[in-house]
Amino acid sequence: MTSSIGLRAFALALTAMMATAPSLSQACTRLVYLGANNQVVTARSMDWRYEMPTDLWSFPRGMARNGEVGPNSLTWTSNYGSVITSGYGVSTSDGMNEAGLVANLLWLAEADYPKFDNSRPGLSIALWAQYVLDNFATVAEAVAVLEKDPFVIYSDSVPGLQLATTLHLSLSDASGDSAIIEYIGGKPVIHHSRNYQVMTNSPTFDKQLALDDYWKEIGGTVMLPGTNRAADRFARASFYVGAIPKDDNPDRALAAVFSVIRNVSVPLGIATQDQPNISSTRWRTVADQQRKLYFFESVLTPNVFWVDLKAIDFSADKGKVKKLDLGPQQSNIFSGDATAQFKDAAPFKFLGKP
Repeated sequence: MTSSIGLRAFALALTAMMATAPSLSQACTRLVYLGANNQVVTARSMDWRYEMPTDLWSFPRGMARNGEVGPNSLTWTSNYGSVITSGYGVSTSDGMNEAGLVANLLWLAEADYPKFDNSRPGLSIALWAQYVLDNFATVAEAVAVLEKDPFVIYSDSVPGLQLATTLHLSLSDASGDSAIIEYIGGKPVIHHSRNYQVMTNSPTFDKQLALDDYWKEIGGTVMLPGTNRAADRFARASFYVGAIPKDDNPDRALAAVFSVIRNVSVPLGIATQDQPNISSTRWRTVADQQRKLYFFESVLTPNVFWVDLKAIDFSADKGKVKKLDLGPQQSNIFSGDATAQFKDAAPFKFLGKP
């Protein structure tokens, strides 16, 4: 009883703290479904106050990359092909590689990156997710490198806004393993476990877990919080992703995952005067990591469409950079398998240090 009361008091205090936290412009949700027959599906919503140009891209293996921060930029050549969702035409915000590794960037106001200098190789935050997709097949492989803190993250303002880019990174792979990487006090803090199926925004992930424990004690069939705040979305996503059936039919399981990520989305046009951190959902992605299918849903179009990574030539010698133009506010309409509708394109230049 005492521990229950203590947990409840902590959760209430934490919720109050979050209500008075600095305002944000982004409020996304990410969840991982662990289904029957080893099916793994990762879904995320992109909630953003401002119009954000977004397209889908296909990148082959063998692409020469650099961290875009000047002479001491981190350099690498991509080992894996990937399909990604771009942000502002200058960054990778979401994606899956051909091995089934998924990377999602979400907002975190508390992120505190190290002071940038030339003592170590540098990496623009615009390339953070792409670096992982290019280099690793599993979460464990990525964590083994990232925990050594091998580079300095450079972060600048969001394009066109006086708003510092503060993000945390979630990873999941085809086995269902997960990791959350946050920069706290200038150092990477990595939470690595198959159990870490849900991530939202503020507070930091350790505190999100404490709030989740509180709501699990109450029980989702008794009561679930219903607001659009990050803590409430976390509680709903955590309950529903574990409650939906582990269906043997992968398409029905996929439909269930879509229903959960829609449940934690923010309706289009919603604006809360005293809570500017509440932002409308712009789009959603769902990655089927066993079947290598990457689904995209814009809130402004009537259809869900998908990209079949198995049908793409990612080879270094013949594979090409390709783009699927989603149009203004992702309003171009696609339906079903859109893999063949990608067009050859010059790769965009990642935002870096001026």
